[in-house]
Amino acid sequence: MVELTLPRNSKVKTGKRWKAAADAKSGAVKTFKIYRYDPEAGGNPRWDAYEVDTSKHGPMVLDALIHIKNTIDPTLTFRRSCREGICGSCAMNIDGRNTLACTKGWDEFKGDTIAISPLPHMPVVKDLVPDLNLFYAQYASIEPWLHTKTPEPDKEWLQTPKDREKLDGLYECILCACCSTSCPSYWWNQEKYLGPAALLQSYRWLADSRDEATGERLDAIEDPFKLYRCHTIMNCAQVCPKGLNPAKAIAETKKMLARRAG
Repeated sequence: MVELTLPRNSKVKTGKRWKAAADAKSGAVKTFKIYRYDPEAGGNPRWDAYEVDTSKHGPMVLDALIHIKNTIDPTLTFRRSCREGICGSCAMNIDGRNTLACTKGWDEFKGDTIAISPLPHMPVVKDLVPDLNLFYAQYASIEPWLHTKTPEPDKEWLQTPKDREKLDGLYECILCACCSTSCPSYWWNQEKYLGPAALLQSYRWLADSRDEATGERLDAIEDPFKLYRCHTIMNCAQVCPKGLNPAKAIAETKKMLARRAG
């Protein structure tokens, strides 16, 4: 039997435990088990546990993280910006599910412990910050802007309400990467497979009646890996914090290619 072992520095160890303050409100203490890793410092990643009096901060997981950084451990690193579920900066894995820390309430989780780690299967810059360079390069590769061949109008490109409705469920994507990093096909083929987020964005322009580069766009993604690694597992639709369905967009793209071929 083949025995598989992880590299020594990839094994996650038990880290430090930060006890709740003596004046913590009874019944309000939750433990946030947080993934910590600094590649520049060397050593193994670890799980640090922070016992937090939740009565001293807001209702969201992001509020707890900000409280921990401000009052307990200033070395904790994570991304955040809008705090309104718009920018996607605070995407992370919370209790085994990719989501936004700013829109996920800590009281939505059963039990006294909440585990928080960076988005899975991505290189870690530090702690809860994943390296999204490849993700953004894939987004740029689909050329996410309007391509036209006709002369530019004096005011704006007109679109009927019916054509505008075709973009609903597509334009709302905030590029948080929750969907792509929940996709097993993306985990194993992310150097070649564009992933749910980039492919949803690709279909957003394929579906746009104002765009005049449909053929070129289809040519660019008609590839065994770029598009067809999607096996409709549906993890992407389950975790999207905006309620979008990347798998449906991918299926619609495949239908466009099938119609063109037929």
